[in-house]
Amino acid sequence: MPYRITITEDADRQFRSLSARDQRILEAAIRSRLEHQPTTPTNAIKKLRPNPFAEFELRAGDLRILYNVSKGEVVVLLVGRKSGNRLIVEGAEFHGHQDDPTEPSGNGPEEDTH
Repeated sequence: MPYRITITEDADRQFRSLSARDQRILEAAIRSRLEHQPTTPTNAIKKLRPNPFAEFELRAGDLRILYNVSKGEVVVLLVGRKSGNRLIVEGAEFHGHQDDPTEPSGNGPEEDTH
């Protein structure tokens, strides 16, 4: 039985800000990876270290989706683009998925989320 996919308002806005090509890439990745086994680690799916934002990351090239899974539902929380070791969301660097989101980039160990 496929998981139900829910996209938050923020994630939908972030998704719509992408080019049509990138939107098609993410739509295909969501259908192929998240509908049936969203918690099974693969080259495209990674379980993140415990953090206050999301449990999992889906990779599609340099595009990223952060999401949670609960009771047959995948909730897409964030859509962004990986640039080096930074996650860029709507033109700004995102830190909310790190252990300490207030820690500036470049100070201390960072999580590699690709």
